[in-house]
Amino acid sequence: MLKMKRISETYEMKVFTDTGDYFGDVEESIVTANKIFGWRVRATKNSFLNKVLGSAKGVIVPHQLVKSIGDIMIINKSAVPSYNPDEE
Repeated sequence: MLKMKRISETYEMKVFTDTGDYFGDVEESIVTANKIFGWRVRATKNSFLNKVLGSAKGVIVPHQLVKSIGDIMIINKSAVPSYNPDEE
């Protein structure tokens, strides 16, 4: 059964990758022509996204990479920017 959710219910929702990494928090949805185009995800203090981006505030995740939305949002690992810890 498909359960509907209001976009306003997704704000401040925790975002995780499909491999279980904490990615960040939903800050905003991007809607075009009555469809969700993407999600602006904010890099929070303890998130994997904060480690990858450094000083940037977040990223836009295309809606095609969202796997599930419930109590949390699960996104595809390919949404994660490339990260090489040796570059630091």
